[in-house]
Amino acid sequence: MPDQRHRELTRLANSVLQPGFVGTTAPAWVLRRIADGLGSVVLFGRNIQSPEQLAALTARLRAENPDLVIAVDEEAGDVTRLERHTGSSRPGNLALGTVDDPDLTFQVAHGLGRELRAAGVSLNYAPSADVNSNPLNPVIGVRSFGAHTETVARHTAAWIQGLQSAGVAACAKHFPGHGDTTVDSHHGLPRIDADAETIARVALPPFRAAVEAGVRSVMTAHLLIPAYDDTLPATLSPRIVGGLLRGELGFTGLVITDAIEMGAVSELYGITGATVKAVAAGADAVCVGGESADEATTVALADALARAVRDGELPQERLAEASARVAEFAHWSSRLPQTGPERGTGPDTGLAAARRAVRVHHRPDAPSALPLVGAPHVVELAPTTHLAIDGGTPWGVADPLRALRPDTTSVRLGESDLAHRDALDRAALAPAAGRALVVVVRDAARHAWMERALDGLVRSRPDAVVVEMGVPSGSAPAAAHLNTHGATRVSGIAAAEVLLGAV
Repeated sequence: MPDQRHRELTRLANSVLQPGFVGTTAPAWVLRRIADGLGSVVLFGRNIQSPEQLAALTARLRAENPDLVIAVDEEAGDVTRLERHTGSSRPGNLALGTVDDPDLTFQVAHGLGRELRAAGVSLNYAPSADVNSNPLNPVIGVRSFGAHTETVARHTAAWIQGLQSAGVAACAKHFPGHGDTTVDSHHGLPRIDADAETIARVALPPFRAAVEAGVRSVMTAHLLIPAYDDTLPATLSPRIVGGLLRGELGFTGLVITDAIEMGAVSELYGITGATVKAVAAGADAVCVGGESADEATTVALADALARAVRDGELPQERLAEASARVAEFAHWSSRLPQTGPERGTGPDTGLAAARRAVRVHHRPDAPSALPLVGAPHVVELAPTTHLAIDGGTPWGVADPLRALRPDTTSVRLGESDLAHRDALDRAALAPAAGRALVVVVRDAARHAWMERALDGLVRSRPDAVVVEMGVPSGSAPAAAHLNTHGATRVSGIAAAEVLLGAV
């Protein structure tokens, strides 16, 4: 019965895919694939306009399958899909780790979970359990709870418990830890050369804490880790997925891949080859989240999985096991109750948390620079963000300052804007003559051009105030230095309040 076996394999293959799609309504092709066994979809900012629209979208999708897994990549903080047009109303992980109050982390995650649950989302690709042990990491940074393993572990557990107590499944990522990297896996394959003992001591404890906290899904990272496997990236490695995650950590839940179209794996094996290798290695669900996510890609991946079974490259038992685990997860997540108290749901919870995360440092030999006197001029040095962050999401301090002091002026400069030698003089220093100068940076230590510009501004204006909205560094001995530990909307508001003495 070749046709019957083909249909059976196609339904199995569809059930392990988690494709994204373009648009704010359910495309016809997605509804067709759900009818043909598609077990999950994933939403991004391109799919979300408002809570009402999101609820209508998820309701339409679930009309085809009440147990459909509807995932979203909502970390809060800098990586936000729900609030990409406004900036997040919650601080991100680094801010929460800096405050280091696990109950606050629980509250923030619980409030987010209630919002997601009301919108019909059943799985959230969060939290990041990565220990940001490399301060030059180009893709984790403020998405991590910090550089200390113990801090990351306790807040990973609190975040998971907060989210899942609100009725939404959490997903600890990026296993076995993306924190000690200098390559962005969206574009290339990062390599971690630490030995197994170091990885076990530094990177793995937050994932152990996640498992102990009851997390039901884990997302793998596209990393080459020779200490475990010197050939295959973690997502495609049976030694890492089966041996380390399943065996050593004892995880029995759903294993999800990071987006399979990312360059770290797709450039080596192609998107179809990477998909087959991931499922063969032990992954249960394959995230396909890119802008190119469409029916043709989904069909190609399902066909590749079915063909791999027929060709003996992928055991049918492994594909059936992955499908069964998705079905088990879907049944569990769709019935996950709201068990936690209504904490973290107030409109000011996120702002209160962001306020607690601000740290202010004064240069000992400088006169008091805060609060600012008069209308400030704000210079925002803006880097190009990595693909996990929506480049259109607002951030900064100028607008929150202007809301409190309408006569605030500002300019935003990128690397290309500083090509001319006198650019800083014209755009930054001249308008600030006789006024307070505020310089806003975002991960200055990772951008040589930004550090040079910051150094030049502070040398010309030693009385300047610097606001770092990324990972703090020791650069630029300004008169005062604020660290917000994130670039969310509420982080900008909290910084503006400190600058003007409003708190």
